Amino acid sequence: MKKLLLSIAWISCCFLLSQATQAQTKILRGIIKDAHSDERIPFASMQFTHAGTGKLSDSAGSFSFQFDQWPLDTIRITYVGYQDFLLVIDSVLIRKAKNQVIDISILLERGKYTDEVVVKQKIDRGLLMWRRIVRRKPHNDRYRFDNFSYELYNKLEVDIKNIKRDKWQNLPFIKKFNFVFNNIDTTEEGNPYLPVYLTEAISNYYYQKSPKKRREVFQGTKTMGINNESVSRFLGGMDQNINFYANFIPVFDKQFVSPISDNGDNYYRYKVLDTQYVNGRRLIHMSFTPKRRGENTFEGDCWAHDTTWAIQKMNLRLSKDANINYVDRLSLVQEFSLLNDSTWFLTRDKFVVDLSLTGEKSLAAIGRKNTTYRNITVNDESVARELAKNQIMEETILPPNAQLASDSFWVESRHEELNKTEQAIYQTIDTLLKMPAFKRATKTLNFLATGYMNIGNYEIGPWFNWATANVQEGFRTRFDLATNKYFSKKILLHGYLAYGFKDQEFKYMADAMYLFNKNPRTYIAVSHKRDFDRGQQYYDAISQDNIFALAIRKNGVPIKFLMAEETKVDLFGSTKSGFSVTLGGAHKNFDPVLNLPYKSLFVDDKGDSSIRTTEATIRFRYAKLEKFLETTFNRYSLGSDYPIAEVRYTRGISGVLHSKYDYHKLSASVSHYAKIPPFGLLYYNVFAGRTWGKLPYMLLDVAPGNEIYYYDKYAFNLMNRYEYLHDRYAGLNIEHNIGNGLFRYIPLTRKLKFRQFWTAKALIGSLSKENHDYNMPAGSDYQFESLNGKTYIEVGTGVDNIFRLFRVDLIWRLAPRPLPPENVKRFGVFFSFRLAF
Repeated sequence: MKKLLLSIAWISCCFLLSQATQAQTKILRGIIKDAHSDERIPFASMQFTHAGTGKLSDSAGSFSFQFDQWPLDTIRITYVGYQDFLLVIDSVLIRKAKNQVIDISILLERGKYTDEVVVKQKIDRGLLMWRRIVRRKPHNDRYRFDNFSYELYNKLEVDIKNIKRDKWQNLPFIKKFNFVFNNIDTTEEGNPYLPVYLTEAISNYYYQKSPKKRREVFQGTKTMGINNESVSRFLGGMDQNINFYANFIPVFDKQFVSPISDNGDNYYRYKVLDTQYVNGRRLIHMSFTPKRRGENTFEGDCWAHDTTWAIQKMNLRLSKDANINYVDRLSLVQEFSLLNDSTWFLTRDKFVVDLSLTGEKSLAAIGRKNTTYRNITVNDESVARELAKNQIMEETILPPNAQLASDSFWVESRHEELNKTEQAIYQTIDTLLKMPAFKRATKTLNFLATGYMNIGNYEIGPWFNWATANVQEGFRTRFDLATNKYFSKKILLHGYLAYGFKDQEFKYMADAMYLFNKNPRTYIAVSHKRDFDRGQQYYDAISQDNIFALAIRKNGVPIKFLMAEETKVDLFGSTKSGFSVTLGGAHKNFDPVLNLPYKSLFVDDKGDSSIRTTEATIRFRYAKLEKFLETTFNRYSLGSDYPIAEVRYTRGISGVLHSKYDYHKLSASVSHYAKIPPFGLLYYNVFAGRTWGKLPYMLLDVAPGNEIYYYDKYAFNLMNRYEYLHDRYAGLNIEHNIGNGLFRYIPLTRKLKFRQFWTAKALIGSLSKENHDYNMPAGSDYQFESLNGKTYIEVGTGVDNIFRLFRVDLIWRLAPRPLPPENVKRFGVFFSFRLAF
C-alpha cells in the first residue's frame, strides 16, 4: 500500500512538472495564404533573420514554432511569385498572445518574379519538367476517359470592395438601405468589403467521349432576385468547364495560353523550385512566367506528381500586362486528387476576380466562384445509360422543382457549409427584395439602361425613340405601350403611335405574339404597321428613328423617306437540335415620299400607280448548340461554336389583295464567330441571293449602306442607302479582331491596352435589263447604280479599346473605280463603342 501511494505521488509530481513546463512554452502558429485567392501556400520558406534558423510551412500552408522565451527577431517568409513578408516578433505582437499562444495568418502579395537573371544551362530543368508534363497530357487529361460523371457544387459570391461607409451611407438614395452596411466584413489585411450577392447550384454532370455527349441535370439552384431559367442554366458545369490541360484557357471572352499548352515553351519560362513528399508521394514544384509582355498569358506555379507527371495543383494568376479590360487581379486554382493509385481527377477549382471600371483603388467588385466535385465515376455503364436519354449532343435539364429547393435540401446537399457572412447575404437580399424603395430604385436603373420600364401589367419605352426630328416630319414624338409577363406569360401585345409636327401625320404599329412553347420555341406573331422604312436590319444597328442618330449623319447625304404599310403573320417553330422554320405571309403597300423615285414611275396600263404586293416566305435556319439569354417573350443569341446557316425563299403572288407583282426570291447565308487563339476572333458572313421577276426597286435587293458615322458591322459603311440595286448578288463580310497585336511592342499603347483589327467587305451584283429599264427609264430624274458584274470592295483597320470603350474605324473604298456620285467618298472615319473584356 505504501509503495502504491509513493507511485501515485511520483506520477502526480511528474504530471504537475510537465504542465508547468508546458505552460512556460511559447507557441507561434499560423497559416500562410494568397492575399487574393485566399488559397493556402504550401512549403513556403520561413527563416529567422538573426538566429538564422528556419523551416518550411507544411503541405496545407500551416506552421508552428515553440520557444522557451519569446525571441525578439524577424521571420522572413518567401515564396516564388510573391513579395517577401517580414513578420516582426516584438512587444506589440507578444501582447496579442493568449495563454502563451499567438495565432496569426500571413497573407502574401504577388509581385516578385522579375529581376531574375536567366542563366544558360546545359540542362534546363524547368523546360524538361514541362516536356514531361506535356508528353503525359493524353494520359492525365480527364477527357481521355470514355465517359465520366460527378456531382458538382457551384457557389458564386459577389462582393463590393473599397467601401467608404461614412461617405456612402449619407447619400439620399442610399439612406433607406443603410442596414446593408451591417454586413461589411474585413479581410485579414484590414480592407473592408461588402458581400452583396450569392448564388448556388448543385447538379449531376455526365460526359461521353465518342460519340461526344454532355448532359447536366440540376438538383437545385438558388438565385434570389433573378427569376430567369436561362440564367440558372449557366450556373452549372456545362458553361463553366475550364480544363487546364487544354492548350487555351478561357477568361471571360478571351483565350489565354495554358502553361502546359503543347507549345507553351514559346510563351513561358519554367523553373523547378523544389521537391516535397506529401502522403508518401513525391511532388515537383515548378513556376512559370511569361516570356514577353502584353500577351494573354498567366504567371503562377504548379505541383506535379513525378511518377505520372499529372498536375496535383495549379495556381494561375493574370499576367500584369495581359490585354483584358476591367480586371485588376485574377486567380484560377485547380486541385486534383487520386481516384486510385494512378488516376488523378479534378476535385476542386476556384475563380477569384477583382473588377473595376476606373481602377483597383476605386469602388470595385470581387467575384468568387468555388466549385467542388464529388461522387466521381469513370468509365461506367451508368454514365452511358444516363447520356442515352439525350435528344441532342448537349442537354441541360432544369426541373421546375430545382429552382424551388427547400432550405433543408441545401443544408443536407451543400458540399461545404455557408459561413456567417454568406448566411447574412441571403437574409439581406431577402429584405431588400421586399422593400418598395429598392424595387423603385432597380426599376429606375433598368429604365435608364435598357430604355424600358414596367408599370403594373404594362411596359413603356424605349425612351430614346420618344423624341427626334427630320426634314420630312419635323419634330417627331413616339410612344410605345406593351403588355408584360404580369399581364400574361403567353400573350404579348405591343403598339406605338408617332406624330410628325411638320407633315402632321400619324404613324403607328400594332403587333401581337402568342407563345406556344419556350423550349423548343414555337410562336405565332401578327402585326400591322404604317411608318417610314428606317432601314434597320439588325437589332444592334442604330435606326434613324433614334434620338442619337441625327447628330452623327454624314454631311450632304439626304435621308430617304419610304412610307411602308405592312400587314404580316409569322409562324415560328424550332427543335432542340438548333433547326428552325419560319412560315410567313405579308401584304405590303409602299409610297416613296422624299429623295426616292415616286410611285408614279410604276403606273400600269390601267393607270394604277400603287405599289402593292402579297408574298409568302419560308425560312430555314440551323444553329448547332446555339445558346440564348431569354426573357419571358424574347431571346438574345449568345452565339454558337459552329457556323450558322440560313436559307430564305419568298414567293410574290399577284391578284391576291390587289397585289400587282409575281416574283421569286431566294437567298442564303453562312456566318460564324470563330475563335482562333492566340490570333483572336474571326467573324465571317458569306451571302448570296437572286430575284426572278420585274419589280420596283424596294422589292429588289438594295445593298445595305450606312449614312451615319457610327460604324455598322453588317453594312457597307462607304456606301449610301439605295446606292446600288441588284436582282442577283453575292458577298463576303470579314472582321478579324487580333487583340493587342502590334500595339504590345510599344510601351504606351501596351499600357493603354489598345487593340488591333482589320475588316474586309465585298459585294458583286448585277441588274437585269428588264429591271433596269423598269426602275430607271429614259428621262428619269433618279438613277440607281448597279455593279453589273463588278465588285464593290471596302477594307478597314483602326484602333479598338480606346479608353476601354471606343473604337475608331478607318475605311477605304477600293472598288469600283471611277467612283459614282460626288457624295460618295473614297475614305471615311467611323466610331462605335461597346463594353467588352
